[in-house]
Amino acid sequence: MDSINITDKQTADTLSHQQPSIKPYQRHGRTTAIDDHSDLQVLKRIRRYLLPKDFVISQDLLNEIVTGYDIGDSLADALAADGLRFAKPLQQFIISDNSNNLDADLANNPAFNALTEQFSRHPDWFDPKLAQIGAVAYRRYPLMLIWLLRNVALMAGYSIPALSLPLIQTGALMHDALPRLMRTYAYILAVSEHPPLHKSNTSARNHRQPIEQVLAIGSEGWRQSIKVRQIHTLVRQNLLKGKGHAAKGVIPNADQHHNPDGSWNTAYWGLPINQTDMIATHLQFSLLIMRGLRLLGARISTVEAEGILHLWNLASYWMGVDLDRLPKDETACWEWLYTYLSIQQLDFKMGQPLAKALHDLPRQLMGEDNRRGRFVEMVNASVTRTLVGDDIGDGLDLPKSKIRFGVLSSVPILFTLDTARQHNQTIAEKLEAFRAKRQDNMNWWLKKNDEYYK
Repeated sequence: MDSINITDKQTADTLSHQQPSIKPYQRHGRTTAIDDHSDLQVLKRIRRYLLPKDFVISQDLLNEIVTGYDIGDSLADALAADGLRFAKPLQQFIISDNSNNLDADLANNPAFNALTEQFSRHPDWFDPKLAQIGAVAYRRYPLMLIWLLRNVALMAGYSIPALSLPLIQTGALMHDALPRLMRTYAYILAVSEHPPLHKSNTSARNHRQPIEQVLAIGSEGWRQSIKVRQIHTLVRQNLLKGKGHAAKGVIPNADQHHNPDGSWNTAYWGLPINQTDMIATHLQFSLLIMRGLRLLGARISTVEAEGILHLWNLASYWMGVDLDRLPKDETACWEWLYTYLSIQQLDFKMGQPLAKALHDLPRQLMGEDNRRGRFVEMVNASVTRTLVGDDIGDGLDLPKSKIRFGVLSSVPILFTLDTARQHNQTIAEKLEAFRAKRQDNMNWWLKKNDEYYK
């Protein structure tokens, strides 16, 4: 589809009259008509099981999503435009509360001062008790968490070129798939870090002091949110200037999505890492993982689901997402996600290099001829196909196993364990000890490469 840039209502009306197939909300090449891929399995499942029976796509929500394509992160972008990096100075200034060591350019910068205000205290709407309930539920199943991160949250996003292209352009999750995956994993662990549930689990293996509150000021989740926000801003600025060239030779016809000078084509894609796509990422890490846990047998209660979304609302707010744009409850989240997916251009070929890099990780770690590595790859692909859909699995060229529904064998196991945990304190304590040990084992890469987890 050619790039379309509608600047006012009169132009939109003229365009709609000349080309009936083009709708006013299709102001970017990335945007399809709402019924172009209504047969996508994931959309059918959301519509059938997760939306109200009388649901119709809201024109207001459509407009809000499309408008968000052209909005970045005004505070962080203003600092980047002045050549200022804010992550370390902001962390040090807030923790030490010492303005004497702050660079004058930052001290007198309105955007930096606004960020200081945002990160110095929790917003009034934040409920730490609700966030802790969500964090405990989110972290309760470490194996399922990494499964769902890589095989649902990330893989599902690879079918959407607007989400894939920034990753491909920067080489993220393609040339260094394992470090990128584990850094992402470290972030969701940091966001969901919570005080120990039982006294037997109070001594961490690395002798760090236990966290006192979920997403406390100065916590690792707080620090990483600031750091990732700066990274997103630098990536956005570099792509806009045409400094991301990792896609050349990797995906076909990549140049059609760029301006002649190599800079990012905002008329086609909107801004890179924009408000709308950041909310989509927020829902990948919260809503989709939560849904995956339930499908695999975890008993996530209504208040736990509310807590998971609440937890990620603060993380996303710290990452630069406009709070007013975030959907307010679980049903609104599904309505938002369904609307977003309904109008996204799909390009599986663009996502295939990312999917292959992620899929091939087990054999890269264990050896090309390692049977266990091949088995893990098949299990991972089966999770994607079972929970996301065969159409996306086929599009990303993932293998199909004859016994792929074996991943659902976890359902009765998790359901039984969760039921026992809810009714027996001794079982709950033993399961928490097992979870902590399992989590520690799964952090092997982080313990070798990340100062915090060492």
